[in-house]
Amino acid sequence: MSNLKDVVDKSSGFYINSILNFDYKLCEFNFKTFQPFFRGSLALELGPATGYMTKYLVDCFKELHLVEGAGELLNKIPDYPNVKKFHSLFEDYTCERSYDTIIMGHVLEHIEDPVAILRKIYSWLSDDGVLLLSVPNARSIHRMVAVEMGVLESIYTLNSRDKELGHYRVYDMDSLKKDVAGAGFTVVDSGGIFFKPLSNKQIEENWTEEMIAGFFKISPFFKENCAEIFVVCTKQAV
Repeated sequence: MSNLKDVVDKSSGFYINSILNFDYKLCEFNFKTFQPFFRGSLALELGPATGYMTKYLVDCFKELHLVEGAGELLNKIPDYPNVKKFHSLFEDYTCERSYDTIIMGHVLEHIEDPVAILRKIYSWLSDDGVLLLSVPNARSIHRMVAVEMGVLESIYTLNSRDKELGHYRVYDMDSLKKDVAGAGFTVVDSGGIFFKPLSNKQIEENWTEEMIAGFFKISPFFKENCAEIFVVCTKQAV
């Protein structure tokens, strides 16, 4: 596992050394999208990084556990009274309790063998629990335009930012659903988060908060082509 730990530590530097203004806004939109699906009082957030979604989650659950492989990132998260932190790779993490809600935002694309990890997560989820998972979308309008401009060879090509972040792949909805189904989950809902026609930098430099909010609100009309996609998963067959 030492090589895997090195990969985690290397990619964590991006979050420590970069200014991620629009990424923080996307994280807020992830939270708002996930919130209606929350269940129970005990939740697990996988890969919280510096806690940019954690700060919202702490008010939604009686108890919240965090599992993060990069200790430097985990230490930046405040010591909330209802939060327990675990410095561990997902591959090494074990739990004695089942979780009502498991949140995994912007994480699965970082994992070399996602189905294997999802199978572990399946065992951590209570029988009536829910897994909420989001990833960047290969079919996002801004990536499709980049292909037409010659910036990307295909919508699935890893760009420089993907590589810096340690991404192994760029999902579309079909490949995301295939991986969660391969781990035994049932997808009960899915959709898109934020209709994004431009790059993060272009949005940060030129858009108002009202524009950003408006493009988030129209996400349901462009589910397959939003910046990010999400699935809501349970253990029960429907």
